[in-house]
Amino acid sequence: MNIHYLDNSATTQVSKAAAEKACLVMRDNFANPSSLHSMGFEAAKEIESAREAVAETIGGSSAEIYFTSGGTEANNIAIFGACEARKKRGNKIVTTALEHSSVYDSMLYLKEQGFEVVFLPTDSKGNINLRDAFEAIDSKTVLVSLMHTNSEIGVINPISDIAAIIKRNGSPALFHCDAVQAFGKTPIRVSKLGVDLLSVSAHKIHGAKGVGALYIKKGTHILPRTYGGKQENKIRPGTENAPGIAAFGVAVKELDTFKTTEHVSSLNSYLRESLSGIESIVINSPENGSPYILNFSTRLIRSETMLHYLASKNIFVSSGSACSRGGKSRVLTSLGLSEETIDTAIRVSFSKHNTKEDCDALIEGIKSGLNNLARR
Repeated sequence: MNIHYLDNSATTQVSKAAAEKACLVMRDNFANPSSLHSMGFEAAKEIESAREAVAETIGGSSAEIYFTSGGTEANNIAIFGACEARKKRGNKIVTTALEHSSVYDSMLYLKEQGFEVVFLPTDSKGNINLRDAFEAIDSKTVLVSLMHTNSEIGVINPISDIAAIIKRNGSPALFHCDAVQAFGKTPIRVSKLGVDLLSVSAHKIHGAKGVGALYIKKGTHILPRTYGGKQENKIRPGTENAPGIAAFGVAVKELDTFKTTEHVSSLNSYLRESLSGIESIVINSPENGSPYILNFSTRLIRSETMLHYLASKNIFVSSGSACSRGGKSRVLTSLGLSEETIDTAIRVSFSKHNTKEDCDALIEGIKSGLNNLARR
């Protein structure tokens, strides 16, 4: 039986070329990149090649890219580093309740430490009102942190508009963007977005797990969270994960954002139309959101029950962010959706490997599940 994997926002299949590069670096270019001999230089060259690839993809310079262990660490370095560096200028942070847990939980911690954290409200599709942002961002705001693309419903935030508000209001705030679900899936140019800090991850674009990167705009000062070495210009010290970073670079070079997005958009539209024909189903994702994510609710069968049923048919989806571990979705709750909508939500997330057959298998699986499970 074929596998129909539709959980790519959780993680993607590592590409063959990326896996081969990681293996090569582990077996042949295995020296410590900080070692001052020829083998060390060769390992360091692998890292710098990946750094240049990431920088080029977002329109930055290689000197502005700092490798991390993933999106979570990149977010933490950005948030805590910015607040620590600017705490003498104010104590206010502006964000939303729809952020990834690595951002949201960091905000709760900072609130306990005395920071004023403002969570911008959203409508039922996750859209923020720019007027609310305009009123919240002021001279006491030291950090604004907004994700580019929401990982559960796919809503896209108006990042460049928020950057303009920060500038217009004369706020000293640094602007951080969690772009983990956008990187490689939509064209990103940090200069156009107007951000100071931007987080990305390798395993969302067919790279290895355990690798990410943080863009820090030239001239932006943040303080490190860990100490003990000069790697990554002391922002993220410690021996680099050279195999993973090298594989990340290969995955970045394999990106064909326009072609993949065109393909994924057609699948999203097809699935959305097919699901809309099933009476009980409601679509939770906005129509103008990321085509890579489609969230819907059956309103009849609990998410966990439906997930297990679909998995028995080799159809793999999720009920929300993988980091929530099956708990009730904070994002959907924050949107003010009904309990039955939240409790029966399913997230489908696409990659370049998905096909119309995957969508057809899911549709048939959902219909079968509704017929069989609702009778129990």
